Amino acid sequence: MHDTTPAPEFGVTPTEIMASMPGIDFVRAIFSGKLPEPPIMQTVEPFDCTAEPGVVVIHSVPGFRHYNPIGSLHGGYAAILLDSAMGLAVHSMLPAGTGYTTLEFKISFIRGMNQDTGPVRSEGRTLSVGRRAATAEARITDAKGRLLAHATTTCLVFEFPSENKKGT
Repeated sequence: MHDTTPAPEFGVTPTEIMASMPGIDFVRAIFSGKLPEPPIMQTVEPFDCTAEPGVVVIHSVPGFRHYNPIGSLHGGYAAILLDSAMGLAVHSMLPAGTGYTTLEFKISFIRGMNQDTGPVRSEGRTLSVGRRAATAEARITDAKGRLLAHATTTCLVFEFPSENKKGT
């Protein structure tokens, strides 16, 4: 028996489409396949992703393809998951016509991951979302609930130019 699940489409959503939607609807549309997944996610192959206002969960499985030259899992794997979970959590709280970009983030690696770790859960949560700045945190845990890595971020919140907003 083979998997008949369609392969995800990867791409970049046009700004005018993103700007026309409340953030939670945009994030959910990506997770449901109505909008393309960001190309960076091809490298981590997320699955079973969920979004609630201010909280995003992404599951993934680290593999040999994520190893660095010294034979351990590259920190970039965790960085992609943590940055994505935090950023999407922030985005889930934004009104239509508003976007964000990461100003900074900090990661702490707690336990090593490898190709035998199995599925990991990355959960991003907003801490504060204002008109100009937002902060969030994220954690990666294994199937036993052990903390593998955690991070915090500060994001710049901005309005899209009015020509990108519908009806203006």
